[in-house]
Amino acid sequence: MIDERDKIILDMLTKDARTPFTEIAKVLGISETAVRKRVKALEEAGVIKQYTVVVDPAKLGYNLVSLTGVDTLPEKIFEVAYKLKEFDFVRSLYLSSGDHMIMAEIWARDGEDLSDIISNKIGKIEGVTKVCPAIILEKLK
Repeated sequence: MIDERDKIILDMLTKDARTPFTEIAKVLGISETAVRKRVKALEEAGVIKQYTVVVDPAKLGYNLVSLTGVDTLPEKIFEVAYKLKEFDFVRSLYLSSGDHMIMAEIWARDGEDLSDIISNKIGKIEGVTKVCPAIILEKLK
């Protein structure tokens, strides 16, 4: 069970995974050692799964980011998902119960690149029935 201090630790690390434990300790009014123990316990409990870096795709030449819905034949959903996982342009991948069976975050260099990805790569995977890209105009949070 996590308490209020753990929630504050998680909030601070979510905003910046490089936040020094000394800074967290000051906010909580506890020792750095206590923060270190709490973080270790959160890691061991699987609450904290990993630490990561958030990259700006445009700085790497990817000027289009698309949240793309992919529909498949029901019996092919897992095969298609595993195939999509192999592509470098697929940055995140989810099975969903919403409008589409699979949702993929795709990074493309431009409209032509995205069109090629949709038509010649995703669209040609056996079992794919529909590909619905939605270009992200601005990330707000």
